Amino acid sequence: MEELLILTRGGTFGCAVRHLCTISTVSLPYWPLHFSDTDALFGKSFPVRRIRRRVKKQSICNMAKYEGNAVKSDVNSGNMLFEPILEEGIFRFDCSANDRTSGFPSLSFINSTDRDTPIMSHKLPSFIPSFECVHGQQIVNMKLPSGTSFYGTGEVSGQLERTGKRVFTWNTDAWGYGSGTTSLYQSHPWVLAVLPTGEAIGFLADTTRRCEIDLRKESTIQFLAPYSYPVITFGPFPSPTDVLISLSHAIGTVFMPPKWSLGYHQCRWSYDSDARVREIAKTFREKGIPCDVIWMDIDYMDGFRCFTFDKNRFPDAKTLVKDLHKDGFKAIWMLDPGIKHEGGYFVCDSGFENDVWILKADGKPFVGEVWPGPCVFPDFTQSKTRSWWAHLVKEFVSNGVDGIWNDMNEPAVFKSVTKTMPESNIHRGDIEYGGSQNHAYYHNVYGMLMARSTYEGMKLACENKRPFVLTRAGFIGSQRFAATWTGDNLSNWEHLHMSISMVLQLGLSGQPLSGPDIGGFAGNATPKLFARWMGVGSLFPFCRGHTETDTLDHEPWSFGEECEEVCRLALRRRYRLIPHIYTLFYMASTTGTPVAAPTFFADPTDPILRTLETSFLLGPLLVYASTMPDLKLDEHVLPTGIWLTFDFDDSHPELPLLYLKGGSIIPLGPPHQHVGEASGKDDLTLLVALDDHGKAEGLLFEDDGDGYEYFHGGYLLTYYAAELQSSVVTVRISKSEGSWERPIRRLHVQLLLGGGSMIDAWGIDGEILQITMPSGNEVSRLISVSEKQYRTRIENAKQVPDVEKVSGQKGIELSMTPIELKSGDWILKVVPWVGGRIFSMVHLPSGTQWLHSRVEINGYEEFSGVDYRSAGCSEEYIVTERNLEQAGQEESLKLESDIGGGLVLQRHIYIPKGNSRVFRIESSILARKVGAGSGGFSRLVCLRVHPMFSLLHPTNSFVSFVSINGSEHEVWPESGEQLFEGDLRPNGEWMLADKSLGLGLVNRFNIKEVYKCLVHWGTGTVNLELWSEERPVSKQSPLRVSHEYEVREI
Repeated sequence: MEELLILTRGGTFGCAVRHLCTISTVSLPYWPLHFSDTDALFGKSFPVRRIRRRVKKQSICNMAKYEGNAVKSDVNSGNMLFEPILEEGIFRFDCSANDRTSGFPSLSFINSTDRDTPIMSHKLPSFIPSFECVHGQQIVNMKLPSGTSFYGTGEVSGQLERTGKRVFTWNTDAWGYGSGTTSLYQSHPWVLAVLPTGEAIGFLADTTRRCEIDLRKESTIQFLAPYSYPVITFGPFPSPTDVLISLSHAIGTVFMPPKWSLGYHQCRWSYDSDARVREIAKTFREKGIPCDVIWMDIDYMDGFRCFTFDKNRFPDAKTLVKDLHKDGFKAIWMLDPGIKHEGGYFVCDSGFENDVWILKADGKPFVGEVWPGPCVFPDFTQSKTRSWWAHLVKEFVSNGVDGIWNDMNEPAVFKSVTKTMPESNIHRGDIEYGGSQNHAYYHNVYGMLMARSTYEGMKLACENKRPFVLTRAGFIGSQRFAATWTGDNLSNWEHLHMSISMVLQLGLSGQPLSGPDIGGFAGNATPKLFARWMGVGSLFPFCRGHTETDTLDHEPWSFGEECEEVCRLALRRRYRLIPHIYTLFYMASTTGTPVAAPTFFADPTDPILRTLETSFLLGPLLVYASTMPDLKLDEHVLPTGIWLTFDFDDSHPELPLLYLKGGSIIPLGPPHQHVGEASGKDDLTLLVALDDHGKAEGLLFEDDGDGYEYFHGGYLLTYYAAELQSSVVTVRISKSEGSWERPIRRLHVQLLLGGGSMIDAWGIDGEILQITMPSGNEVSRLISVSEKQYRTRIENAKQVPDVEKVSGQKGIELSMTPIELKSGDWILKVVPWVGGRIFSMVHLPSGTQWLHSRVEINGYEEFSGVDYRSAGCSEEYIVTERNLEQAGQEESLKLESDIGGGLVLQRHIYIPKGNSRVFRIESSILARKVGAGSGGFSRLVCLRVHPMFSLLHPTNSFVSFVSINGSEHEVWPESGEQLFEGDLRPNGEWMLADKSLGLGLVNRFNIKEVYKCLVHWGTGTVNLELWSEERPVSKQSPLRVSHEYEVREI
């Protein structure tokens, strides 16, 4: 038995391994293959037939195949076949030659034919993936050198370096997600691997379907998705930046944002009237806090009907926007995909006339419930639907709309266990997208196609303005049409910390225009949390404050004058830096370079930098923040080389530290109140940091700030250089591009010396400016003075109060620190101050978050009665005992709460020292002060254990058990709510099974204590409830329920 490998030599190495005739299961080893190594392939270890073949550029397009499923392969496992595509260093891998010609088109590439057209190349891939096809799933594995670090995977929570993580690309409405949530709002089946050498390579699983990205095995990438799909590799290239540039040639670069969109955005759900909007705008200007945009959430609509305005609260949107424009504000308005199913509503009527709706399997329009009630959904996979929507947007923009916010476009559907529409729904897609397919195929690209339609509608409305669209859902490639944000985060320190990594991961996945809801969306921030978040958030590419309904106000002035001052300083920083940030976006939109990048981009060879999560780069500018309540900015790591600290005489304990890399020049502007105040005659400031050779360089991009004249030369791109010679630093223009005339303006150069000190010099932009360097002693003196001034500013700064609770506030406090139990297989997070609930339950070996909820509701709760949310579910619990594993004890927590009538609900949560695979909960209702007049007995009570588990794969999840009478049960979501009593109760054990994960969460309990078991399926959740008997209790006769959880492979 032998494996025949057909290779080519000469000028066509790129077509090597065009076909594998699998006679045995021998696999190629994973070695780097370089041009100089190719002769090694022709050794004696296996026979090789040397052939020559001519590669013709061709478009593989057998469009008829898209109407059904991809053709099945006759090869079940082996090494993938490759061919070079697009440009040098990019390879396409397929399981077989048949798969290459029968696969679905690419929805990530700008041009799908680029993925399907081979090119001439003299390179071989350095790494060849292997594959296995099992039960309709294609599993691809890439083994990389030990010490490789993983990044990317798109919009993901948790750590920056992704080794040990697993995510699923399935766009999901993930309100209040946690660090272990595996599916968020967007899908990027992409991994950026940084090799030990500092070189980097990217891997794209080019499929729109649900895809598992498994990075749990060190230095190994595994993709798992329905068969078949190609894997595209980019590199290895010398640096991660080179990989991102190469990726952008395939999936496109970010759209060039209008300059005003780089200012600060203020939003909440909702500014419910035009009067409130005007009040917010007026307050910004009165308080001197920079802001460019105010957002209108869903409540501006008439009954949540898209493209309408509430006549009472927003009677004249056009006049409102006109007045906002006078004060330097833009207005952005929300549009959702769910269109109210209602005769007489012009959008609904028009949609039926044009036949644009997504259909059920029976061919009738799908109706699902969202904010307006019953809704129909546009099928954006059809060009006629996108055109229909674009013309609606065009008319909508005539009201003075400056930007559009696409929300709920996963698409989210209420009252559905999957949180979305059935996968059996039908999209009648364009043939170049894959033709008519079910929703499982198009789900992950729905949000991107909606954003595209909105973007194109805005361009129709005004061809001379750049559209600004913000989308919640997206796919790799969405950056061509829209910005994004990190979804419905929480107002707590964990989410502040995660926001840096989340913005960076999106940038490493091709989407540089992103940011979090500053201050957190859900819950109430504290003054310190909000100030700290504004400090770092003001330096993200997209900068917006936002909060949900029924929370405190979250405007910059809402947390007291100390916090207000920090917000003012932070936003003035941003506006000074806008010339630099705008230049970064020009480079990103034209070359694919990142805007915000991880610190290790400064030195990809340094392994220490690869896990830094509190700092990031904006070009050569390094931002170092504290994301924990206790400041620890004094202890931080800098990349090798020269890094000079600076500020704007605005240093504050709550603001990040700023450093400029030696050898760099960045442009700065005045701290205007809005971008529209800027003028070409404004003083231009250049911040200069010389390298160890006494040189520095940088650039500035300028244009109208909107429109497309820059496509035709209507811009000015200036390259500045500085050089030290004979104690004189000369600053000059080394090169310039574009047809714009240079404005007549003053040039202010600030030459950094170290320790925050600098030399100021003034001149005229365009003329040579020379600066005489002071003596070494004078430099030392200046540094000493600057450091002293810095310490004085920090010491004299008004401290932002560290308030945890505000009397009489609405909403729930989320910024208090949860208690974490971590041992063995589990990490549990508990909030004693509201229900004593477990709101996060993460199984470490599988990386699965079985339970994740809001802090104030759901999660693991316990009630004291048969009624839902009876006493015990929201009361404050007192921690009576806390043992730490480090202290030699088992990891445990004891809580109790007064539930009235002399009763307490007591709970003991622990991870047994001898069996760390499980965690146990022992709960009791105890009579502590029951009066003698009642005979020593309490009211009628029932201990109702109410855990709400998250369903990662709702359609592949079920509850199974064997009942006391021996009958076997499988309870699926479509069965609704079911109650099991008597001999139908599980015999002490039941399991929540996830077939996609191959795992089950086993819940064992004492059958003598449990009288009823309830299964209730919700929207993306399931409750597995245990009920005690219902009776009065006394001091001698408490109610108890003891149970435990363990994860088992199925």
